[in-house]
Amino acid sequence: MSDFFSHLVARYNYWIYITLMMIGLYAMIAKNNLVKKIIGMNIFQTAIILFYISIGAKKGATIPIISHGSGHEAHVVKAADYINPLPHVLMLTAIVVAVATLGVALALAVQVYRQYKTLEEDEILQKIRES
Repeated sequence: MSDFFSHLVARYNYWIYITLMMIGLYAMIAKNNLVKKIIGMNIFQTAIILFYISIGAKKGATIPIISHGSGHEAHVVKAADYINPLPHVLMLTAIVVAVATLGVALALAVQVYRQYKTLEEDEILQKIRES
């Protein structure tokens, strides 16, 4: 039992991602306010970004910058000694996309508010049906 509990505690970062993803998913599905849905989407995106950055890290590894010796001697590079930079680079791109998505979604919410004078999904759908 103790081994199982210590295994769960050792993987605490996964529980954080799952919690954040469920909070974001709940906000996107259950909330009626468009801004709350947008913030839920942003929380969901952030959880995924954190997850990918976390799995890109390695204990005891270093950054992938290989220093050359002064001579022409052959130097064997062990890939296991270096962190893979690809997940981190891709998540930088994902952060830019997330910020752009957030900006466009909030701009659309402003336009929806200007047209319907509300951000509540139920009221917007009712006004669409009436017109």
